[in-house]
Amino acid sequence: MDQRGGSRRERIVAELRQRIDTGALAPGDRVPSTREITRHWGVAMATATRVLDELRRQGLVHAVPGVGTVVTTPPPGRAEPARRRPAPDHALTPERIVAAAVAVADTEGMAAVSMRRVAGKLGVATMSLYRHVADKDELLTRMMDTVCSTWSFPEQPPRGWRTRLELAAGLLWDTFRRHPWLAPAMSLTRPQPLPGAVPLTEWVLASFDGLGLDLHTCFTTHLVLLNYVRGTAVNLESEAEAEALTGLDNEQWLDTQEPALRALLATGRFPGLARITTTGYDFDLDRLFEFGLQRILDGIAVLVEAQRP
Repeated sequence: MDQRGGSRRERIVAELRQRIDTGALAPGDRVPSTREITRHWGVAMATATRVLDELRRQGLVHAVPGVGTVVTTPPPGRAEPARRRPAPDHALTPERIVAAAVAVADTEGMAAVSMRRVAGKLGVATMSLYRHVADKDELLTRMMDTVCSTWSFPEQPPRGWRTRLELAAGLLWDTFRRHPWLAPAMSLTRPQPLPGAVPLTEWVLASFDGLGLDLHTCFTTHLVLLNYVRGTAVNLESEAEAEALTGLDNEQWLDTQEPALRALLATGRFPGLARITTTGYDFDLDRLFEFGLQRILDGIAVLVEAQRP
């Protein structure tokens, strides 16, 4: 067995167990999914799966259809861990409310975010939130702006428009990776007023300075790039929801579909797909994103070259 992998697995198990023992994760709370564990701790999917298996073996968690893996209620005779003391209403701030909402969305999905759920996480009465946030729509806008406000760009931009666009697209992709709810929440046709997102637009537009492209083409290119990254990232939340609903990650789910796929290919009607299946195809969303990004940049390069004298 890979001792390094085993050690990392044990550390993650110990950390999650500590959260459960201290009440940070209470009975009924959803624990991180395998995807969230791989993303947060940087381990392989197999290691993440074994982490949850070990927590189940210890009787600390169990799977709930439609929800995911949640903390198990302690059996009679074992005291529940003490919950954190509720925060007094006067300690509430818009920043604390938004941070709590982002934490809920990151771990449980945007569908789980409600004024009641956020109030429960903060240990305050639901109505107390409305003194700081008008409604859920305003809360969502503030959540998005808060996340986008974490973006930072180098004071000295790298040379070359392509490198600058790669940096912008990579920053956006990494943000969607950390916050899977953000891509579906972000609208291209009805863009929300997000001051925190404006620097990204300005960075992309400045990347075209001196290339001879008209401003309309530059802004349209920005929208195409944004929509590509966002459109690919939409799969992140839907996959997380499907995993929570079925208890299977995408590789495990594909394994369940193999008999039906083989029966379809056995008809001989789809030789190209049959060859791919025979040789094997390792689907990876990050590689798909990078491949598509480079092809878009190749297309932009054609526009740029057309402007050269």
